Amino acid sequence: MNKEKLESILQQVREGKRSISQAMEDLSQLPYADLGFARIDHHRELRTGYPEIVYCAGKTIDQIRMIFETMHMKGSNIIGTRAEKSLFEAIQPISSKAVYYDQARIISIQNTNVIPSPTPIAVITAGTSDLPVAEEAAVTAELLGNLIIRINDVGVAGIHRIFDSLATIRSCSVVIVIAGMEGALPSVIGGLVDVPVIAVPTSVGYGASFQGLAPLLGMLNSCAAGVTVVNIDNGFGAGFAASKINRRK
Repeated sequence: MNKEKLESILQQVREGKRSISQAMEDLSQLPYADLGFARIDHHRELRTGYPEIVYCAGKTIDQIRMIFETMHMKGSNIIGTRAEKSLFEAIQPISSKAVYYDQARIISIQNTNVIPSPTPIAVITAGTSDLPVAEEAAVTAELLGNLIIRINDVGVAGIHRIFDSLATIRSCSVVIVIAGMEGALPSVIGGLVDVPVIAVPTSVGYGASFQGLAPLLGMLNSCAAGVTVVNIDNGFGAGFAASKINRRK
């Protein structure tokens, strides 16, 4: 439940359009809904500004469907991450608004419109192989109410490619940079812009990249000030953090 819905319920009670008992029923599951295998945090949007996000990996189809159904009945906007296409077939009947983002592996149901922030977020990839993680970041931030500018395949092996987009990047309030291999691109971007840079190491690379450990360590040791690093392949975490920065701005 968001602030607008809560205010509407209280206003209806004040105007006599809703009884106190009806309001109590509406608010009875405000803290959370206990499904036995999960406790859905309906109160999270009031505390943080964003509803609970569903991490789909490791859950059964029936569990995810029940979570989506419960959140949908409450009118929440729903985002499910790390969701395979087969899962969408089970979720789609819940709402005609259900959408599957194939490359990002995200399922969404947008029950209420989110007004986009006026300032954009840039999502930049070092290489095309980083796109799945980049799309997870971009789609997450878009669903949370942000305008996204995508700039792909501008890694340090051909660093001249980034300069054509530099003016556009500098117009953004936050920059997400996704890179595998040695993970050098966030440091380069961090030395060119005056806004926060969120670096995302990916598991893309040959054996010595150690499934993303090498770029993670490279990003953590960035000599460019203002570069913050999330976990390996954590596009969702980057998109969520960038949204919080951008919406506050």
